[in-house]
Order: sequence, then structure tokens, then C-alpha cells
Amino acid sequence: MSTSIILLCLVVIGAVAYVAARSRAAALSGGRSSALHSRPAYYGSYAAIWAVLPSLIVLCVWLAVSPGIISSSVRGAFPEDVKAQPAVQQDLAYSMVATVARGMNMLTSDEVSSLSGDPAGLQAKLSEKGVPLAGEPQPYMIDAAKTLNAESMTSRLFMTAIVLLISVAGAFYALRSVAPRFRARNRVERVMLWALLGASSLAILTTIGIVLSMLSEAARFFAVVPFADFFFGTVWDPRFAGAGSSSFGQFGLIPLLLGTLYIGFVAMLVAVPVGLFAAIYMAEYASSKVRSLAKPLLEVLAGIPTIVYGFFALVTVGPFLRDLSANVSGLLSGNYTNFIQAQSVITAGIVMGIMLIPYVSSLSDDIITAVPRSLRDGSLGLGATRSETIKKVVLPAALPGIVGALLMTASRAIGETMIVVLAAGVAARIQINPFEPMTTVTVKIVNQLTGDLEFTSPQTLVAFALGITLFCITLCLNIYALYIVRKYREQYE
Repeated sequence: MSTSIILLCLVVIGAVAYVAARSRAAALSGGRSSALHSRPAYYGSYAAIWAVLPSLIVLCVWLAVSPGIISSSVRGAFPEDVKAQPAVQQDLAYSMVATVARGMNMLTSDEVSSLSGDPAGLQAKLSEKGVPLAGEPQPYMIDAAKTLNAESMTSRLFMTAIVLLISVAGAFYALRSVAPRFRARNRVERVMLWALLGASSLAILTTIGIVLSMLSEAARFFAVVPFADFFFGTVWDPRFAGAGSSSFGQFGLIPLLLGTLYIGFVAMLVAVPVGLFAAIYMAEYASSKVRSLAKPLLEVLAGIPTIVYGFFALVTVGPFLRDLSANVSGLLSGNYTNFIQAQSVITAGIVMGIMLIPYVSSLSDDIITAVPRSLRDGSLGLGATRSETIKKVVLPAALPGIVGALLMTASRAIGETMIVVLAAGVAARIQINPFEPMTTVTVKIVNQLTGDLEFTSPQTLVAFALGITLFCITLCLNIYALYIVRKYREQYE
């Protein structure tokens, strides 16, 4: 029985247990809900939990553990000369055994029997079934494949029987526990509390796992390249070491970091005024009809993939700025030479700012709307105009939240990749001219991990050092944003 069918059976058993426990609780109450400690639905939920949760845990553990046990059993039956080979060769052999076993499941028993002594014929037959083999299987591989299929089938049968038995036993146990004074609600809420705690822990552990994975690889990079050369280097020129040379190039972070901050700064110059003014208009001036139409249309920008913004920059914005600069230069000096490159900091900043507008406007709009109405009414009642009320009452009250929203938007800008690749280029250099190309940390992370390189050389390991650096920058921005929000909100309250 497949895993999906087992899950469907668990759902059916859980639903039956829910209905049965709820009906039993209603019958015991004699039509008086006050006779029960909990509502009938809690009794049903309690039974459904017992019918599904223990069996689901057993199913997950079985699926996680059984492949390793079966693999060890099959590998143990390999010939001694195969077991004497390196682990990589044994893994390749087992991979072919698994492929042969999967292909045998597509053949009839007669075909398997007739082809057992003919490895070449088995290979051709499996190829006809859409299961190609890298080479002709050895006789021991065919026997190992039969063993693998047999043990997998046995494991599947035992798993199905045990899981369904536990599910039915849990349902009966829960039904026997149903009584008028049984605290079903407390038990169900405790399970839900543990589920919520597990979900929160999973999110935290995922973050910890991401950080540890980057730290472990970054440590290997810093074992080859000194900290000072990376964090204070001004030249980015990674290259492979030549014959007889131990040089891996230069891995200076400064050009990438300056490009990241420069492009992010230009993007914020575009996004903050437009987004903030749009938020003020929608929160304070727009009618309900205009707001209901304008806000969703503005937030559509947030749903556009960043690669589309990159195409927009590459095809439209970049050539437009280049041609515009050529025309301006021709009108002023008679020399129609463009001083703005199609791929430049300003191109990437403008397009990225357009992408960030909905983030700024949506967050700021929610924050401004949350300012108490009584403050507006008090200001207007004292004779202030609407614009004075917005400038001197509403915005100061909403300022902590707006600043936090802007810092979070800045962290979003720092992590952008596709727009920078297409709009700003990949040139890692230090310069202050916004009309020239630069690049960012994220672009170089993609570049260093693209190709057939293994994670053993500084050229690839540097991507993890860049990643942990970028993670620290965005983490500091987010923490500072939360600090500002909490500090000034407490003062205001």
C-alpha cells in the first residue's frame, strides 16, 4: 500500500473516530450540554487526534529509518571484493542495484525469471521500459535487486499493518475515554499548544541550521584566505591558481559592499518619497472608493517577479537613460556621446526603487491608519488644518513604525539579485559615479556558485563568506528597526 493511500486511510479513520466520539458524548449528555465538561466537538477532536497523530508519527519514523536498514542489509550481501572497494564505488554499485530493482517492478514475474541469467538482456528490457542503466549489471546486482524489492515489500506490509493497527487502537482508546466529566478540551488544547510550539521551534531551528551551514563553509574559506584580506581588501579578482603557483587571486569585500550599499541607497531615494506620499494620500486624503481601487493596484507591483523588473531595466530603462544622456550631451556640447551607461547604478536603483514602492506604501499606510482617530480630531478641533495635522500629529505618532518599515525595506533592497545582474552589471569596482556600472554581494554569490566547481576551492567557498556577511548586515538592520519601533512606541504610549 502506497504512502498516499495510508494517509487517506488515516484521514478516514480519524473522521470516523471524530463522528463516533462526538455522537457518544452527545448521547451521554442526554441532550443537556451542561452535563459535559467540554463541548462534543472537543471529544470528537480528541478521538481524531488519537486516531491520527500516533500512527502518523510511527509512519514518519518508519519511512525515515527503514531505507537505511534495508540499504545496510543489501550492502551486507555484496561480494567481498565489492565491499573492499572505496565507499564511492559501493555507493555507485548500490545506486545501480536500486535502479535495477525499480525496473524489475515494471516487469512481469516471467520476464524477471527469464532475464535473471542474462544481464545484457535485462539491461535492454529495462531500457525499453524507460529505465536506462549506465552499464551492464553484474549478476550479484540482479540478486541484490531482488533482495531489495523483497525487503522493501516486506517493510511496506509491516508498516501498513502497524500504522493502521495503531490508528484503530488509538481511536478505540479515545472512545473508551469519553465520559461526561472527561476534560477533552484541556487535552486538545494541550496538543494544539505543543503543535504551535513545534512550529515555532521549527522556524527557529531552520534559521539556526542556515547560519551554521554558512558558518561551517565560511570557516573553510577563512582557513585559506585571511580575515583582513577579505573584509578590508579593495580588489575583487578571484582566479584559479596557475601551475606552480599558490595564489588564488584577491577576495576584497569592499567593492561589493560599496556597490550593495550604493545601489540600495539610490533605490531608497526612489522608493521612500513615492511610497510614503502614496501612503499618506491613501490614509488621509483618498475616499474609500479610491482607496479600495488604488491600494490593490499599487500592491500588484509587489507580486511581479524580480526577473521581470530586470528585463524592464535591461530593455527599457537602461536604453532610455543612455539615449537621454546622449541627447542632453548633444544639446549642451554638440557631442552626442552618452554619459550614462545602459547598465549602471542609477538604472538598477530606479528599477529597484519601483519594486520597493509597494513595500513602503503598504507598510506605511497600515502604520498611519493605526494612529488613533482621537489625535486627528483633537488637532482639527484646536484649529489645525488637515496638512498641519498630518505633519505635526499623525506623522510624529507614526514615525517609529515608518522608520522600522523603511529599514526592513532597505534589508529587502540589499538582498536583491536579478535586477542588479541585468541592470548594473557584474563589474566589481570602487567608484562614486552613479552613471557607471557596479555590482553587489548577491550577484557575486551567484557567480561563484555557478558552474561545475566543487565546494573545495576558495573560489566557491567565498560565496558562503559573502552570504554570512550579507546575513549579518540584514539581521542588524532588522534588529535596529525593531529596537526603534519598540523604543519610541513605549515613549509615545
